[in-house]
Amino acid sequence: MTETLAARCRSAAKSDPGTRRKHNEDSYVDRPEAGLWAVADGAGGHQAGEVASGMIRDALNAIPDGLPAGRMLGEVRQRIALVHETLLEAGAARDGMIASTIVVLILRGDHFACLWAGDSRCYRLRGQVLEQVSRDHSLVQELVDAGLVRPEDAESHPRANVITRAVGAGEDGLEMDKLSDRVQRGDRFLLCSDGLSKTVPDVEIAALLAVPDAALAPDLLVAAALARQASDNVTAVVVEALEI
Repeated sequence: MTETLAARCRSAAKSDPGTRRKHNEDSYVDRPEAGLWAVADGAGGHQAGEVASGMIRDALNAIPDGLPAGRMLGEVRQRIALVHETLLEAGAARDGMIASTIVVLILRGDHFACLWAGDSRCYRLRGQVLEQVSRDHSLVQELVDAGLVRPEDAESHPRANVITRAVGAGEDGLEMDKLSDRVQRGDRFLLCSDGLSKTVPDVEIAALLAVPDAALAPDLLVAAALARQASDNVTAVVVEALEI
């Protein structure tokens, strides 16, 4: 687990292809020194998803350390927007989609900001209470919001994998949702791909995220998904706030 006094936090990450995949099309960013973390879940087939999520990872890893919150937020938006445009052009050239979900966490002082597009998720564990910070951009979430599908039936819905927003998909401009809030000492954040969130129940996610040593949480969460025969790639990034 990497620890930094500058960001007043520590983090760890784990990614696995899953039980039925040869390639891992998930990518992640784990930069406690910059107060920046992300998970991207690529889509498009024939390893195109790996390219898409990798471009997002590389773009975010190229952001300099030490930026104030406002500038970091702007850099994230700008660099993701450039990747979006590049993927749209590449998809048009190959007559197919090259896209990826994205969920980003930025920590500065006693505040955090979460940005996302797609169904990769951000959770926050405060005490023993697990809260889903992000809200899926998915067909099933729209059906739940419309009262046509019960929340408890969403994960098993036959169209559960249909997302309605992604980097490299849709119109020219990409809109990422954002939520910001205060951070408390001991808060733990989980960024994950849907290979985890669609496989492991929230109650088990909360229990594994609450283990005494947060450094073990990503390995335990991924192992839990694999034990349930996760058919998709599985990625978990865990961030713990140490001082505020």
